[in-house]
Amino acid sequence: MSTHTIQVHTSPAYDVTIGTQLLPRCGQLLLNTLGSCKVAVIADSTVAPLYLNTVKTSFKEAGFGVCSYVFPAGESHKNLSTLSEILEFLAENHLTRTDCVAALGGGVTGDMAGFAAAVYLRGIRYVQLPTTVLSAVDSSVGGKTAIDLAHGKNLAGVFLQPSAVICDTDCLKTLPPAVFADGAAEAIKTGVLCDESLFSLFEDGTLKLVPEEVITRCIAYKAGVVERDEKEQGERKCLNLGHTIGHAIEKCSNFAIPHGHAVAAGLAIMARAAERLGWAEDGTARRICDCLAKNDLPISTDFAAEDLAKAAASDKKRAGNSITVVVPAAIGRCELRKIPVGELLPLIRAGLEV
Repeated sequence: MSTHTIQVHTSPAYDVTIGTQLLPRCGQLLLNTLGSCKVAVIADSTVAPLYLNTVKTSFKEAGFGVCSYVFPAGESHKNLSTLSEILEFLAENHLTRTDCVAALGGGVTGDMAGFAAAVYLRGIRYVQLPTTVLSAVDSSVGGKTAIDLAHGKNLAGVFLQPSAVICDTDCLKTLPPAVFADGAAEAIKTGVLCDESLFSLFEDGTLKLVPEEVITRCIAYKAGVVERDEKEQGERKCLNLGHTIGHAIEKCSNFAIPHGHAVAAGLAIMARAAERLGWAEDGTARRICDCLAKNDLPISTDFAAEDLAKAAASDKKRAGNSITVVVPAAIGRCELRKIPVGELLPLIRAGLEV
């Protein structure tokens, strides 16, 4: 029963613990970090039947007071209404500024619970207990919390670093193949950003065979980026690779297409566009698309370029009449390009041509 620990040197710093059989021990593992307090465990209706009792029992056995709230699963519930319900739940259960929220689940739960912790009583502590590949490699680390608005994804949110992250890789065994693939998209994105050695692990299937190794490397990479640019003023913007078009695909589908699948298609579209425009090394798009397809992910979309450009124009990375896109110039080298919003349409058209 080996574990890996990565310290994220933000302010304050926190540990990410990765390994097996961690959820049954999460209460004991968090005791030194949190001290004696009440913990409100937030989970969705998919994860709760699988792990909520295990987590609550672990917290209780470690001496914590425990309450829990379950909301309907799905991106369509990552909104102001659910946020309001969670905040009312925290108030009804008399959580104080010395207490803690625990986000048990995937990216939606982490975003919702983290945002609630950030605004309740002007901010209380929270911990991340990711149960999916997507939340393990990406959303649980870095302190981004957000909800969706009618005009776009993640348009309301705040930065709040968790007090700890506990990633039990046993949870990945219960994931349906499509959900596993959804997280693989964010991991592959990290490989494109990082270097050849990490990217090659997705080309040869290591993610499915040895997920602990790949997740640890992805978290270590993201931790370094977050440490250098905690509030996304520069380098951290590169972590949005594939997301501008990906978020547009999500919005056009009314969130029927899950985040990772949308990001995969967005990454492939951007890679093809970049190569055709002379922004990327020859062969980069082919390698990215082949890798995505090998991991059961889409490399295009049926939505029209006009609809995608309109949706992307509302992306949170827009500033006035310009928008910053992340360009995969080569495996291990990505660049930020600020372009006029009017250039989104020809860019997307170039990328849609398979």
